[in-house]
Amino acid sequence: MINKVEYLHLKEIPVKTTPKNVQEAHEGLFYCKMTVPDAAKHCGMTHKEMKQTFREYLKYHPTTYNN
Repeated sequence: MINKVEYLHLKEIPVKTTPKNVQEAHEGLFYCKMTVPDAAKHCGMTHKEMKQTFREYLKYHPTTYNN
């Protein structure tokens, strides 16, 4: 017999934003390993916050496609 899961009681565990999580998310976005929603969820940010911090990340990290 299959156990039924009550979907109303499922909750995502909130993720604490740490510098390491943010760095992993930025690198995942930079190298196209993550999408913005995945990266935001990875480090506990909203999509808007992730876009803003990633834009700052891009300002201070040079491109790698010429290497």
